[in-house]
Amino acid sequence: MPNERLRDALLRNGLTPEQVAKAIGVDPKTVERWITKGRTPYKKHRHSIAALAHESENYLWPDAVQPEKAAEISGSEIIKVYPHRHAVPRDTWTHLLDKAVHEVEILVYVGMFLTEDRGILRKLEDKANSGARVRLLFGDPNSAAITRRSVEENIGKNAITAKARQALLFFQPIADVEGVEIRTHGTTLYNSIYRYDDEMIVNPHVYGFQAPHAPALHLRRLSGGDLFETYSESFEAVWNTSKPAKW
Repeated sequence: MPNERLRDALLRNGLTPEQVAKAIGVDPKTVERWITKGRTPYKKHRHSIAALAHESENYLWPDAVQPEKAAEISGSEIIKVYPHRHAVPRDTWTHLLDKAVHEVEILVYVGMFLTEDRGILRKLEDKANSGARVRLLFGDPNSAAITRRSVEENIGKNAITAKARQALLFFQPIADVEGVEIRTHGTTLYNSIYRYDDEMIVNPHVYGFQAPHAPALHLRRLSGGDLFETYSESFEAVWNTSKPAKW
């Protein structure tokens, strides 16, 4: 069957089978078979195509890497574990955003700490104008999930609702920028996700604790790894349930 993940990844990056074939030194018909017939390339070609498509090898060919090997690689995707999100250095957040070229994806309920970077709106707009895809997912202020989280964190029933509205208003000025999409979701937020190309900060949530006091993982995607891809697919799953933000 066709490899739709590979087809989509190449299309998103403006790559034709002929361009891929020339870049990695194979016949264009071979690339076509990888796409239309779902054939699996040799390992050296998988690495090259994954780099061209800015996707992980494990995402493009889920069955190509043995589970034991994928688990081993995934362990190496963890750059650092922080006991609390507030322990992630401000310079790390700034560096990740500044060097992102292709993807900026943020999944939160609120995320107002991001506004400590006073230039974040300009930076996100500049990223989008340069061709990056910027997708921001905030909590729907009217959702039951936000009310429940607010109660669970012992900060009052309506606290996170108010903060979510504040976050949406802050980011509203870039809502109409081409390449920027801002949506809201009403899902249970198991993890806040901050993706910048092939690096990511994941903030797993802990019952009874506010997000800044929960742990944070700094990840870097490796071809053949599973960990980064798991959170990336989780973002996509929430995105598919979301709706355009309203102000």
